[in-house]
Amino acid sequence: MKNIFNYLLVTVKGICMGAADVIPGVSGGTIAFMTGIYEELVGSINSINTTAVKLLFTGKFRQFWKHINGNFLLSLVAGIAVSILSLAKLMQYLLNFHPIQTWAFFFGLIVASSIFILRGIKGWKFKDFVQLVFGIVLGVVVCTLSPTETPDGLWFIFICGAIAICAMILPGISGSFILLVLGKYEYMMSVLADIVSGKGEVMDFITVVVFIVGALVGIIAFAKFLHWLLKHYHRETLLVMAGFIIGSLVKVWPWSNMPDIICSQFEEALPLMESRAFDEMIALYGGQVDMHVWGAVAFAVVGLVLVVGIEVASNLIRKKSDNK
Repeated sequence: MKNIFNYLLVTVKGICMGAADVIPGVSGGTIAFMTGIYEELVGSINSINTTAVKLLFTGKFRQFWKHINGNFLLSLVAGIAVSILSLAKLMQYLLNFHPIQTWAFFFGLIVASSIFILRGIKGWKFKDFVQLVFGIVLGVVVCTLSPTETPDGLWFIFICGAIAICAMILPGISGSFILLVLGKYEYMMSVLADIVSGKGEVMDFITVVVFIVGALVGIIAFAKFLHWLLKHYHRETLLVMAGFIIGSLVKVWPWSNMPDIICSQFEEALPLMESRAFDEMIALYGGQVDMHVWGAVAFAVVGLVLVVGIEVASNLIRKKSDNK
């Protein structure tokens, strides 16, 4: 009975991680650290190795399950899946009808995340600034050179899954933020929302399966490397990561996508969006758009406060753990 309760608790923690990973800027890894399962998560992922594969393919399923800490991983993944599926519809609605406020909220989240990463760097040296600037330039280049719409092909969805999942085990950066940079956040939220609402087509299910397969390949192939990188080059990794996050803010500027903003306020502009007549749309409706400046400021502040709250809670949990 005690074990069942413990695994239900892990599922609840997975729900919290999933909620964090749906929101760009809040890291599922941070939530895992806060709730005391980070080390077990990384250890369980690292246990998926050649030994585990041998156990699986020799029919020793019980030993395989125990080796990879299967009950823990299953409970956690179930919680993450429930959370992501339940929040996808909400995120799609917010992005369609309140894009300025939603992106402002994301903007505040990401700014706060980068600040807390930089606060952990002590004794700054010249090379630290160089690494930070390199990360900023890299972030700006990736976001500005990437096309407005990245491919929807299954090969690209596979790559997105493989890259985004790695962020789940990195405190400070979220998988949804990676999807945002890759231009697939809104697309994946839309696919998941259609499935949850019962409107999903066969291709939607195939897309999700390919994304999951990419995630499995990615976390097995890259988790060990990322863990090694943070262990041996922790300072350098954090600096480049923080710089990349700062540079990538150009992607979530609340007023960067005027066509989406116009469509959220003027339904009659949808045909122009579908025909990709963006210049005509902006010429006709641009002057009538409500920029919601104060609303954007308020939601950005809410995003900042949320991350601050998570960090404060994390520090309190860490102090209690150290005092035991």
